[in-house]
Amino acid sequence: MTGTIAVVDDERNVLTSVQHALELAEFNVRVYTDPFAGLQDIIKNPPDLAILDIKMPRMDGLELLHRLRRKTDLPVIFLTSKGQEEDELEGLRHGADDYISKPYSLKLLVGRVHAIMRRNSNFQPIGELKKIREIKLEPALERGSLVMDTVSHSCMWNGANVVLTVTEFLLLKVLAKMPGHVKTRDQLMDAAYDEATCVDDRTIDSHIKRIRKKFKAIDSEFDQIDTLYGVGYRFKKD
Repeated sequence: MTGTIAVVDDERNVLTSVQHALELAEFNVRVYTDPFAGLQDIIKNPPDLAILDIKMPRMDGLELLHRLRRKTDLPVIFLTSKGQEEDELEGLRHGADDYISKPYSLKLLVGRVHAIMRRNSNFQPIGELKKIREIKLEPALERGSLVMDTVSHSCMWNGANVVLTVTEFLLLKVLAKMPGHVKTRDQLMDAAYDEATCVDDRTIDSHIKRIRKKFKAIDSEFDQIDTLYGVGYRFKKD
């Protein structure tokens, strides 16, 4: 597997160790100690995945991700010394695809990167999306007002574009494939995460909350995703 990874962290020793581990795994790596420089270059030359520290001077990782999400939907892993559960949920609410707390093993980090890259094998920089939309390798999934195109990673609701992260896209897709059928949280975790990635029920709940919020921003009456308390979620039948 090859690809380009951008790493933004104000600690040079962290950048050095992460860069070395990723390059041994045959990734191309770009590193930045300045989040502003990282933001500009990532937008100008989108990588396949970004790893961001949260606690940085001048602009923290949450703000950096917020600004990135205005321009791109590339996968993001938060790498941070902040280990409280509320910090993890805050990162996921901001649109991160995964979260690793320091101290961590480089083997685990590389495993998480591989997992997201496998789930997102069709990811392309923004400038290439128009070309991909013209090549339909897999039929679009249509459920009433919902249209999901796996090839271009695009999601439409009532003709309006809904920008989803890779994990959000996978979760919505597995629900929409079988409308009316309940998917447990375990089934959703299996669909959206690699076996090596450990997540809990609250992570899935946070993703579903973000998905609903994004659709409600377009359609305030959106209510297609039902919660069955103690069981899981389902996408309503038309």
